[in-house]
Amino acid sequence: MSNHPYPHLLAPLDLGFTTLKNRVLMGSMHTGLEEAPNGFERMAAFYAERARGGVALIVTGGIGPNKVGAVHGHAAQMLNAEDVANHRIVTDAVHAEEGKICMQILHTGRYAYNPQPVAPSALQAPINPFPPKELSAEEIEEQISDFVRCASLAKEAGYDGVEIMGSEGYLINQFIASRTNHRDDDWGGEYEQRIRFPLEIVRRVREAVGTDFIIIYRLSMLDLVEGGSSYEEIVSLGQAVEKAGATIINTGIGWHEARIPTIATKVPRAAFTWVTAKVRAALTVPVITSNRINMPDVAEQVLARGDADMVSMARPFLADAEFVRKAEENRADEINTCIGCNQACLDHIFANKLTSCLVNPRACHETELLIEATSEPKKLAVVGAGPAGLAFATTAAQRGHQVTLFDAASEIGGQFNVAKRIPGKEEFYETLRYFGKQIELTGVTLKLNTRISAEILNNSDFDEVILATGITPRKPELEGVDHPKALTYLDVMEGADVGQKVAVIGAGGIGFDISEVLVHQGESTSQNITAFMQEWGVDMNMQARGGVENIPQQFEPAAREVYLLQRKKTKVGAGLGKTTGWIHRTDLAKKGVRMLNKCDYLKIDDQGLHLLVDGEPQVLPVDNVVICAGQEPCRDLQAQITAKPVHLIGGADVASELDAKRAINQGTRLAAEI
Repeated sequence: MSNHPYPHLLAPLDLGFTTLKNRVLMGSMHTGLEEAPNGFERMAAFYAERARGGVALIVTGGIGPNKVGAVHGHAAQMLNAEDVANHRIVTDAVHAEEGKICMQILHTGRYAYNPQPVAPSALQAPINPFPPKELSAEEIEEQISDFVRCASLAKEAGYDGVEIMGSEGYLINQFIASRTNHRDDDWGGEYEQRIRFPLEIVRRVREAVGTDFIIIYRLSMLDLVEGGSSYEEIVSLGQAVEKAGATIINTGIGWHEARIPTIATKVPRAAFTWVTAKVRAALTVPVITSNRINMPDVAEQVLARGDADMVSMARPFLADAEFVRKAEENRADEINTCIGCNQACLDHIFANKLTSCLVNPRACHETELLIEATSEPKKLAVVGAGPAGLAFATTAAQRGHQVTLFDAASEIGGQFNVAKRIPGKEEFYETLRYFGKQIELTGVTLKLNTRISAEILNNSDFDEVILATGITPRKPELEGVDHPKALTYLDVMEGADVGQKVAVIGAGGIGFDISEVLVHQGESTSQNITAFMQEWGVDMNMQARGGVENIPQQFEPAAREVYLLQRKKTKVGAGLGKTTGWIHRTDLAKKGVRMLNKCDYLKIDDQGLHLLVDGEPQVLPVDNVVICAGQEPCRDLQAQITAKPVHLIGGADVASELDAKRAINQGTRLAAEI
């Protein structure tokens, strides 16, 4: 192992009664399979594929210890023999692949999306419309018993352990923090009394399950809310949790109601491991760190520095089930990297859809999206090497089809080559590196700098043609749209000179991205952890309560004055991703971007942009107007190709929003069937 690039990551971890084969934890994620028809069989396939891929220990999505604690009214719980039998399908599948798996016990407390949530005090969460009921002392005892019963049933179901969710602002965390615990009985008041709840749970669970069973306790090490815990309190709780019987302590960062990004693309890689490092110094059991660790070299550095004993990666295992195997075999360049976009995972869960993954549509769909060798290899022409064309070409070639991929540009990637240059979206380089490697491995014939004609395709020996020709920016019907002040978003991304005052027309994803580019100063600082913490007001000395109390935000002044405009009456940015939209809005607001809705554009001339804002005429005296007013599909070839079957995918099919999630999914699914 010593000559391996990841010696720390791949070293075993001895827990005394059992050994983990490496330092990789697949962190907890709710997938929606927990409640789906045939969900347990599908979950078994999902987790087994990750166990086969080499991950040492898996933690399931949160399972409620009772109805009132479950995420919502129909959410998964572990209550009886039937639940035990269902969960055994999952544990058997993971054990058959020589993996280990813990069940997360999650009581959401005042975050529960049901009409009668319970909490230590009757204080409503800012992210939940339902106010909670205060638990009586007797009911608290019942809740503790439910945790213990849940853990015992998990053991019966064949789990190797449980994770007790004590962070993220859920019930246990609500007891710990004075922000949410205003009680004056034995379960509130002084810190020693507020932490009785987690300590009783850990102690009694350990009594019930015996010694040879993993108990992970997820400790909130940085609440990122006012009225959160202090560093001294976190350390004393961590030490008490060890004594009460925890095998491993996992790191929780940020409550769900915190207004600081913790896992989005904008967050630098491994941005929070300094927190784990500080707390770990005071503990003796192994400690896990997490958040935006998405490649083996990042994980290796974290462990080599001594920030933690294990790393938790959740979404990276949606993106690539074989992450660990590829690291072991020194094939990290073949890893399909999580780009932290949240578009198909968290955004789906918040919309009650099944989890998937933008870069890997098979995630959580393992039983129905099968990529199998074809019995009839065909010769296929793919026109356009953007996300849809890349997904189709590499998947079809993997199945045994003979695929030629044409693109007029000098590099693969299509619109991803624009996206990767947006500050905070540098992870898109990884997706293109992955597809480039897959083209090599699957034997796709790549023809760049090649504008292919319908005539050539009609007269070729290709069996079918796949058009992934993408989009062109839409030119709105607007007087002065050809004025020298007017630019398209592609002009800006290709380095056009842009003045100091700019109006951006269209506040979809592209309008936000372009505004980000326009206000950004100089080199990208996307991986500068210190700058990120200063910008969001996080105290890296851990002197402030919750890491944020009375800490001002400090950020670079904006490079330009920007107006971000939209026609719709809704809030600007309302259509952005559910879990990341607020980050983009907050970021631009901090940089002084003025966002206006209800705009009717009249004309562009030497004075600037003439428009009506909520019916009132205005002239914005801007140097440039950047048009982000949607896209049109490029599909001229479709009508001209008459001699072959033609398929449209990606932007060429639907160009409404630049939607990489839909493009990659559509490309992959067509390739699985063709």
